[in-house]
Amino acid sequence: MIELFTANTPNGKKVSITLEELGLDYTTHKIDLGAREQREDWYLKLNPNGRIPTIIDRDNDDFIVFESGAILLYLADKTGQLIPTDDKGRSVVCQWLMFQMGGIGPMQGQASIFYRYAPEKIDYAIQRYQRETRRLYEVLDKRLKDYEYLAGEYSIADIATWPWVQCHEWSGIDTTGLPNLQRWLDVIAERPAVKVGQSIPDPANYLERKDEIINDVRQILV
Repeated sequence: MIELFTANTPNGKKVSITLEELGLDYTTHKIDLGAREQREDWYLKLNPNGRIPTIIDRDNDDFIVFESGAILLYLADKTGQLIPTDDKGRSVVCQWLMFQMGGIGPMQGQASIFYRYAPEKIDYAIQRYQRETRRLYEVLDKRLKDYEYLAGEYSIADIATWPWVQCHEWSGIDTTGLPNLQRWLDVIAERPAVKVGQSIPDPANYLERKDEIINDVRQILV
């Protein structure tokens, strides 16, 4: 049994989607980010960085894993699914996983902060991060022109990236002119495990819950 500590963010959705795709038994603990539950002592013992998600593998001596990319790798290795076993295939998946972790996540995250959450609108910062995120999307689109999925076959690289790109409107990122990226978004959105996983612990509904989400995030950023 896997215990998942998560919240309604793209990084959280990565893990719930992966767990659904793998068919693993798991329980979910929703972390109240607005109440700063992730900073409480009990949670910091699990994740010293005070972020979500975190898992505990109760079937492996209560092994704790934090950082979303590390969790996806752990689960893929644990089950032998969603990542190739050969060196080259595994490397390709890891390359695109790191592309999300080191590029799209940080850049789009900053785009969201300055576009949605910052009390003072700084045009330079908004445009800087939106432009860079769009550039990274263009890299994805070019890759997806020749491949159905980022690493050829569906993998944790797609699962890591999809929750971020699918909420591009929230970050103010325009995807016009990226047909391969849109095809990829649509195909993954129809996967049954993705439909379930993206609704854990709550459906995203970013635009519908705009005021609530902005208030919660501003509490974290204080």
